[in-house]
Amino acid sequence: MLLYNSETKQKERLKPLRENELSMYVCGMTVYDYCHIGHARMLITFDMVSRYLRYRGYNLKYVRNITDIEDKIIHRANENGEAFSDLSQRFIDAMNEDCEALNVAKPDEEPRATAHIQGMLDMIQTLLDKDIAYLAENGDVLYDVTRFEGYGRLSHRKLEDMQAGSRVEVDSSKRNPYDFVLWKKAKTGEPAWPSPWGEGRPGWHIECSAMSKACLHEQIDIHGGGADLLFPHHENELAQSEAVNGKRFVNIWMHAGFLNINNEKMSKSLKNFITIREALKHVSADQIRYFMAASHYRSPLNYCEETLANAKQALTRFYTALRGVVFEGVEPAVNTEFEARFQTAMDDDLNTPEAMAVLFDLAKTINRLKESADDSVPAYAALLKKLGHVLGILYQDVEAFFRGNVDAEKIEALIDERNQARADKNFARADAIRDELASLGVVIEDGAGQTTWRLES
Repeated sequence: MLLYNSETKQKERLKPLRENELSMYVCGMTVYDYCHIGHARMLITFDMVSRYLRYRGYNLKYVRNITDIEDKIIHRANENGEAFSDLSQRFIDAMNEDCEALNVAKPDEEPRATAHIQGMLDMIQTLLDKDIAYLAENGDVLYDVTRFEGYGRLSHRKLEDMQAGSRVEVDSSKRNPYDFVLWKKAKTGEPAWPSPWGEGRPGWHIECSAMSKACLHEQIDIHGGGADLLFPHHENELAQSEAVNGKRFVNIWMHAGFLNINNEKMSKSLKNFITIREALKHVSADQIRYFMAASHYRSPLNYCEETLANAKQALTRFYTALRGVVFEGVEPAVNTEFEARFQTAMDDDLNTPEAMAVLFDLAKTINRLKESADDSVPAYAALLKKLGHVLGILYQDVEAFFRGNVDAEKIEALIDERNQARADKNFARADAIRDELASLGVVIEDGAGQTTWRLES
């Protein structure tokens, strides 16, 4: 299996560091507000990564952290006049609700920063002992980026170039503009923990170094997150961990691409800021997941009505193939060209667009076999469901997909009335009911001995 490594800028073969475990750490949410649709891309991307790795037989341990102490959390809590812990818990609960709604499985561990303060203190002390960190005049503990030879390796930046063109805000307490905070001295009205350098709280970057080490190992197989974290967060994380542990931190760095709204960067000032829960009022989780999987995880993605409509149409093709097939409890077809092609695509750095093309071919085959009442239809339908589940789609009840969030009892009653009108040869009434159903966005399809219905795409 090949994965693109952001550090080397090339695809590399996945070679687990340990025989009986594959480790993956992903930077999760800073919980001060509701998750937005950009967060959904990261969550869904690494949900697909974890699903596929397990499908391929890896014994994956997946850790996704929660940042529950940070400037934005403190500021919002102070604005609200509440404890930072109450605010962060409220948005952790909301995040879990959003993940469940998006069919994003929980990671194996979900550590919170505030539960790993001691681990951070230990790492900071080691960095001070190695003269890689220093106590600044303002009471903060800072990391001296010039003391780590590989700084800039992940983001492919040269420190001397960054310093020469630096626009970083000047801070007289720093030796160098790109030095970053490991421990912040306590300020009035802020939460604080005791440390050898006085009351304070951790900087953002040290959190993930401590949590990945505590929950996984000093060296991990895969580290993931959004593309916006590549610099400075992941660069600083690498510098901290390798300086403390004296060994390579991560084998493969993975980053999910950016998401725009109608070809613009999402921003509250542009009034195009969409939370996950707001999006789910208008489109299904299946649509959102298909929309994201239809493009490669590293590619830029544009969230708009057209792409979501395309997702609905594509899903309709899959669910149409499954419709009318009894496949619950049926073993999926084995040793098929479809599953082989699906694996080939996904083994190539999770090429989900190509994997989706395989699912379309499988759906087409199912439809063809249904016409001839072939006995293999249920097994192929079960295979379509199985491979869809690897991508996190096709979890809806088939009929529920076609009927959507409408008054099904009313529609069924109208269809029964129409069928009776047709039996009574009252075709004017039957046509009137068809028109009424059409006005509700309902498409009826008369088959042999029964009438089915669905909502217009």
